[in-house]
Amino acid sequence: MASSKSTIDYILEQTSGAGIMTAKKMFGEYGLYCDGKIVAFVCDGQLFIKPSQVAKDFIGDYQEAMPYPGAKPYLLIQGECWEDHEWLTHLIKITAEALPSPKKK
Repeated sequence: MASSKSTIDYILEQTSGAGIMTAKKMFGEYGLYCDGKIVAFVCDGQLFIKPSQVAKDFIGDYQEAMPYPGAKPYLLIQGECWEDHEWLTHLIKITAEALPSPKKK
């Protein structure tokens, strides 16, 4: 089941304080970008954050899952956590900071 545009809009609104947040449709699902870095996927209505040690430390008791078949495990963020604007914004921000800048084409 594909993720809805309203789900993407809600997550982008909740995390708008992390930086410049954008979403790109990918294979029927969405990639989420913060300041040009891909930080998450939304697949089947679920939010998957790129794993980093700072994100794992921040979450504490985290759960990993694959956003799509053949993917590496990502950090699965439960829907009730989306409600906490400050928490989710901070998670996206520290994830983006921990990731390398995208390679120039």
